[in-house]
Amino acid sequence: MKKVGFFRSIHLKFVIIYVLLILVAMQIIGVYFVRKLETTLMTNYQESIKSRVDLLVYDIQEELVKERGKEDPTKEEAIREILRDYKANDISEIRVIDGSSFKILGTSSLSNQGMVGQRTPDVKIKRSIIFEEDEDGIQLKDNDRVWVLSTPIMHNSEAIGAVYLVAQIDHIFKQMNDINKILATGTAIALIFTAILGVLLAQTITRPISDMRKQALAMTRGNFSRKVKVYGYDEIGQLAITFNNLTKKLQEAQATTEGEKRKLSSVISYMTDGVISTDRKGRIILINDPAAQMLGVPRETILSQPLVSVLGLDENYTFEDLLQEKESIVLDYSTKSKPFILRANFSVIQKESGFVNGLIAVLYDITEQEKIDMERREFVANVSHELRTPLTTMRSYLEALAEGAWRDEEIAPNFLETTRGETERMIRLVNDLLQLSKLDSVDYRLSKEWVNFPVFFNRIIDRFEMTKEQNVSFKREITEDAIFVEIDEDKITQVLDNIISNAMKYSPEGGTITFRVKELDDQIVASISDEGVGIPKDNLDKIFDRFYRVDKARTRKLGGTGLGLAIAKEMVNAHGGRIWAESVEGKGTTVQFTLPYDRSAEDDWS
Repeated sequence: MKKVGFFRSIHLKFVIIYVLLILVAMQIIGVYFVRKLETTLMTNYQESIKSRVDLLVYDIQEELVKERGKEDPTKEEAIREILRDYKANDISEIRVIDGSSFKILGTSSLSNQGMVGQRTPDVKIKRSIIFEEDEDGIQLKDNDRVWVLSTPIMHNSEAIGAVYLVAQIDHIFKQMNDINKILATGTAIALIFTAILGVLLAQTITRPISDMRKQALAMTRGNFSRKVKVYGYDEIGQLAITFNNLTKKLQEAQATTEGEKRKLSSVISYMTDGVISTDRKGRIILINDPAAQMLGVPRETILSQPLVSVLGLDENYTFEDLLQEKESIVLDYSTKSKPFILRANFSVIQKESGFVNGLIAVLYDITEQEKIDMERREFVANVSHELRTPLTTMRSYLEALAEGAWRDEEIAPNFLETTRGETERMIRLVNDLLQLSKLDSVDYRLSKEWVNFPVFFNRIIDRFEMTKEQNVSFKREITEDAIFVEIDEDKITQVLDNIISNAMKYSPEGGTITFRVKELDDQIVASISDEGVGIPKDNLDKIFDRFYRVDKARTRKLGGTGLGLAIAKEMVNAHGGRIWAESVEGKGTTVQFTLPYDRSAEDDWS
């Protein structure tokens, strides 16, 4: 490489920079030291004077409030005597001013004795008396700087006067000028020695830098470092060029590695399934957000933890068992209030030599799938049971008729009537199942029309009231005002039929069924209340499930299929409403449902 010239050499640059740094440092230190010293000297001087003034104020305050006899000296004479004792070389003058009249009661200056008895014109004195606080400042007097201080004389929390003091401070500033000259001389001497020392240091530093350049050439064969900025063609500049050449060669390999790493990280991060990776000892080294959320653990604390412990498998499995596991494992984290089930699949990470390097676990949330499977099994079991009971009864009666019971004029009609009733029961069950199947269909549509709901509700109640057989009275708390809602009239009729039928079935003789309609801001609430036996609190949330009965024996006796409220729930949900029940055992049950209500649309109908 080309040899570096003297004026481009780092030797000269280092010496210049080193001298400039020392110069700046000395200036900063000097300014800070002078300012700090000036402040300290001034503060100490002022505090020493204030301490003496405090004693003076105390003595004068005693004289101002003192009750005087005929033989006692006057107030002015006493103050003059006190001021004579407080003379000092650095204090030019001390005055005492009355707080009520602002008159000068005494002064320590012989030349200003004529001012005694006159009102003081000084604003600082008046401010200190009025505001009851010290007032001070620096002023010029006869081309000399002086410090003036006015301190109030307090008695019973009231300013009764003030002490005005003039102190010489010009000697402090003269001392600071002398100190500045000393600092300037010291700075010049320090710079001379710094320049000489800088030359010596530059020679010792340049040699290691040259060695570093050679080392950088060796690093290009495999090591890497950051890119540096080239400011010149000195030794540092050549070193920077060398490092940049090295960086350029490493960038291609590093870019390829980082690209693959980003792809893998992106795939893992955006996976909806949980992914956990371990080292060869089964400790977790990587976990994505879905997996951490599924397991309910923070990512920071779960790293380096054993996989079998995190998954809760340590009682039944070891890490070696998971390496041999070919089938998926179901993890049940369900609680009494919330089901939660995961499926875990395991894949072994192996090197080309066959050495096991770790394990990958993929977690799937199968809670909903398990719930659907369980509901399907329960549904099939319930349908089978509901169909088997009437079919068994029908077969028994038909076999009896076939064996000759049809000839008996008393038994045969009862057998036939029972068979007909069981047939109708199966027909109702099949019709309800078909209705639920339609509601579950994706292409299910409602035929909505605008209906005056109170009129519509009363019409359905009238129909039940005219056809009822048991001794049950109806009570209506329904507004006579028009409330127009957009509904499928047939479907809501079926909802009300199912709810009212249940209320009548479970109402006792002489009981009352109450019908209500309440108008809210964006919905209406319809409710049907009975005075039956009620529903236990534990069963209240389940009465809208398919085939669920609180009292199965009584429901079958009354001809129920266990699907009425389930159908009602599906139809209300299809309208964008909500249905629920409230009950007190022994007092009755209230079933309520809501329907969307638009006041602006009602105004159009009005």
